Amino acid sequence: MKTEPLANGTLETWTAQEAADAFARDEIVLIDVRTPQEYSFERIEGALLAPMQAFQPTHMPGQTDKRIVFHCGSGARSKKVAEKYLAAGHDRVAHMEGGFGGWKEAGLSYTGTDMATGAPKQMKKTG
Repeated sequence: MKTEPLANGTLETWTAQEAADAFARDEIVLIDVRTPQEYSFERIEGALLAPMQAFQPTHMPGQTDKRIVFHCGSGARSKKVAEKYLAAGHDRVAHMEGGFGGWKEAGLSYTGTDMATGAPKQMKKTG
């Protein structure tokens, strides 16, 4: 994990594997800031959806029991959302480097759409 001190707090940048490990241990809340359309097509099972265009830092859960890690498609939107979260008065938050693309490249499991049926399907990059 990398840390970056900003004017309003500390921004942590986690790798997909770090986020996956912490998520599996139930130590974090993973929040997807992509659009509802992106989320419906493919997503990390169990991640919550809070689209960037409607993001309100005051509506986020607290971080006393579990840390928040934001993610998007590439890491750009989640970094902006994390910075907005810090600007709202929070002192520390994380986002996932490489976003959902990084998650897939790391060979981690996700829920995608079976193109033959349109049904949800567990997927993982192979090879």
